[in-house]
Amino acid sequence: MRIVHTFRSPVGGIFRHVRDLASAQHAAGHEVAIVCDSTTGGDHENRLFKTVEPFVSLGIHRIAMQRHVGIGDLTTAIRAFNLIGDLEPDVLHGHGAKGGFYARFFGTLLKRRRKSLGRLYSPHGGVLHYDPRSAAGRGYFLAERQLERFSDHILFVSDFERQTYLAKIGTPRAPHSLVYNGLQASEFEPVETRTDAADFLYIGMMRDLKGPDLFIEALAKTRERFPGVSAHMVGDGDDLPRYRARVSALGLAVTFHSAMPARQAFGMAKVMVVPSRAEAMPYIVLEALGARRPMIATAVGGIPEIFGANSPALAEPTADSLVALMIRALEDREWLAATMPDAKRLQQHFSATAMAGRIESIYRKCA
Repeated sequence: MRIVHTFRSPVGGIFRHVRDLASAQHAAGHEVAIVCDSTTGGDHENRLFKTVEPFVSLGIHRIAMQRHVGIGDLTTAIRAFNLIGDLEPDVLHGHGAKGGFYARFFGTLLKRRRKSLGRLYSPHGGVLHYDPRSAAGRGYFLAERQLERFSDHILFVSDFERQTYLAKIGTPRAPHSLVYNGLQASEFEPVETRTDAADFLYIGMMRDLKGPDLFIEALAKTRERFPGVSAHMVGDGDDLPRYRARVSALGLAVTFHSAMPARQAFGMAKVMVVPSRAEAMPYIVLEALGARRPMIATAVGGIPEIFGANSPALAEPTADSLVALMIRALEDREWLAATMPDAKRLQQHFSATAMAGRIESIYRKCA
């Protein structure tokens, strides 16, 4: 099959998901292309593009895509439509809100000349994070409802995401499936803690949705009990200057780092903290647990599906809830490690090979 993945921003979990699929699909003999934004991502993402190049025989195509709907969308849409049409896909898989729109709307137009084209959509959270009471939320949910008629299949990465879709948009009128994200076999190898490790580690995009501000405030409160507490924060984003300024104002022992491979960062601290306000099925949680890293995380999105709903390592997305677990982890170094999910269970439920196989079988039904 000729498979085209389209999404907006080549950062975070969506980009990781597409890279895994491209690798597996190439190994299975398919031809793969990526169409995404050219204005986001940095040096780290450019290095990741280099790693995926061998798996995308139809090429990596980057054009400027706006995050929000605007006048610039028309020019971009025309370019994207012509580009995708030239690739002659059998499967057009859109990831996130904008990628999902491109896959379904453009795919429908292209079906006039390529009848067997499959149009698939993976929300990856996306518009599902919006409040249904807001004007923006109502508008996006109405658009999603209309786009269902152009969808051959909707793929959810967590049951939380599926339930949120049902609650905010309704029962999908298109076929739909739950397929968990998965890790490569090598990612289940342990990562050792460095001898100079800090106490805590944050890895992720520098935006409030991911909770770095909550992490900073929790760290400040933890310092009241443990004055020497230290941390590393790894990631890039538009809000990074604000977080740097807050750390400086509080006088915290925090070292900032640009985005880097997660397994390179894991050993930099004794405990990982994922303070997100909203998630779908975050790869960083799977990666850290696969590497046997002790972790505190917020009970949002699909995270409880990884840990187990009653895990004592889960917090509410507030600084006070996080700080209670951070203090306990410092008081009892063995407690947190003992609460982590079983490694064999993780491998059974969150395998990249199983993920790619299930998605390929769905592609074949749609194309």
